[in-house]
Amino acid sequence: MNHIVGIADMKLSSSKDDVLVTYSLGSCVGLSVYDPVACVGGIIHCMLPLSKIDPAKAEQNPLMFTDTGAMTFLQEIFNMGGERGRLVAKVAGCSSVLDDKGLFKIGERNYTVLKKILWKNNILIAAEDVGGNASRTMSLHMDSGRTTIRSGGTETEL
Repeated sequence: MNHIVGIADMKLSSSKDDVLVTYSLGSCVGLSVYDPVACVGGIIHCMLPLSKIDPAKAEQNPLMFTDTGAMTFLQEIFNMGGERGRLVAKVAGCSSVLDDKGLFKIGERNYTVLKKILWKNNILIAAEDVGGNASRTMSLHMDSGRTTIRSGGTETEL
């Protein structure tokens, strides 16, 4: 069964029948995490790098921001039985779709913040499809942990 992960949202699963899907990863960052032993995983879709720009919004929805969202997401994975050393992390998005002149660099900043959080948690990025100026759709297939990216009409596996 497909479960849609909205913008500033996350979905977690332990059901082999589930496929988690998030659309419209432009400058937003998408992170899929899967533990092949515990068979738990999820996807988070964060919009902005740092919560300090709007602490009230961050308190209301920590998933909107990469710094607070990624930590919340990882804690939920751990709560479901996922273990740091087994997690397979894959990243997509972080493009400059609406920032042709590179003024805001939201995608680049999202990627930098996420990499730092994963590094501090001893989680390596197994694969990524980031940057450029394309929008992406990310899917996590819970039966295998396979993560796919669809962009420009082409689907590839990360």
